[in-house]
Amino acid sequence: METVHAKPATAVWLMISIVLVALNLRPSMAAVGPLLSSIRGDVPLSFSSAALLTMLPVMAMGLAMFFGMAVAKRLGEHRSIVLSLLVIGGATLSRLWVDSALELIVSAIAAGVGIALIQALMPALIKSRFSDNVSLFMGLYVTAIMGGAALAASFAPWVQVQSASWRVGLAIWAVLAVLALVSWYALRAKLPALPQAGTDTQAMFFGNARAWLLAIFFGLGTASYTCVLAWLAPYYVEQGWSEQNAGLLLGFLTAMEVISGLVTPAIANRHPDKRSVVAVLLVLIIIGFCGLILAPQHLSLLWPCLLGLGIGGLFPMSLILYLDHLDNPRRAGALTAFVQGIGYLIAGLSPLIAGVIRDQLGSFEWAWWSLTAVVVVMLLILTRFNPAHYGHHIR
Repeated sequence: METVHAKPATAVWLMISIVLVALNLRPSMAAVGPLLSSIRGDVPLSFSSAALLTMLPVMAMGLAMFFGMAVAKRLGEHRSIVLSLLVIGGATLSRLWVDSALELIVSAIAAGVGIALIQALMPALIKSRFSDNVSLFMGLYVTAIMGGAALAASFAPWVQVQSASWRVGLAIWAVLAVLALVSWYALRAKLPALPQAGTDTQAMFFGNARAWLLAIFFGLGTASYTCVLAWLAPYYVEQGWSEQNAGLLLGFLTAMEVISGLVTPAIANRHPDKRSVVAVLLVLIIIGFCGLILAPQHLSLLWPCLLGLGIGGLFPMSLILYLDHLDNPRRAGALTAFVQGIGYLIAGLSPLIAGVIRDQLGSFEWAWWSLTAVVVVMLLILTRFNPAHYGHHIR
């Protein structure tokens, strides 16, 4: 994918469309946690089984990353994103009629595949169209992803109360897919066909040690995000909070992710070596997890705030680190797809492990301790990402 610049007005419309598309990439998962108590009242689900509603779509996202570029090459980026939005919207809407755990899980997997196809394409598209401000526009894209999660987490319980149905609380987010489809389809007439994905694939990175280290780093960071998304609201419901307040707390956390996703890349854009910024984010996450464990009922807004600021900044900064390794947008996009593919497979296991820990030990606290240790490991890995040596690791 070569670098192509659109007219300013078209570029603005493209960015608006990217934001609307990105809003669809988390509600199918984020709406589940705040409604889990109601869902479990209707559908028999252990915590381990409920973890599958987050784990399997994340795993599907990882697997689908490996054929996302191939789909784009065959269909083109525009049609691939239209197809993905149709899959996400259809899977989300189908939850109006689910009656079993299996049906819920199948809808989650289908949404995960659609999400993955979009996430495989967007970093390369952004690097191609906005090559002079990759950090800024990646931050906007990721912020929109977090914004979708914030909307779903905050308002799914309210929708459930108004409609007297948790199914409506899960399914209403298909509206976002309709809005994105309209915007993206309208863009088609304004923008020349995007360059086709080239022959470079993620396969070239399977034998590269740095690519694997980047993938492990992304996977461990995303494990924190997926666990918080799946279990923060149920954790506070167990602490005696109502579903609506627990959902609002998760919404507050994701709102902090939105702020950090916007601000952090803009700060980091001034520095060629972004490790110090990422290290601060990791320390915030560590403090947030420790607060959840040691004082969940005291300063209860502070811990989600710190977690949100850390996790929200970490996602775009991770993607920016990977894009910085390569100048060519097509190859950088292939690297990012590889990293996300392996990373999501790693991260997908974390909600299940946390659910098993909850079932076996009767508390999420040991899951939070485990994630704290994981973030410490990430700090150690981060020291390896010296930009002066990028060219020696991946060419």
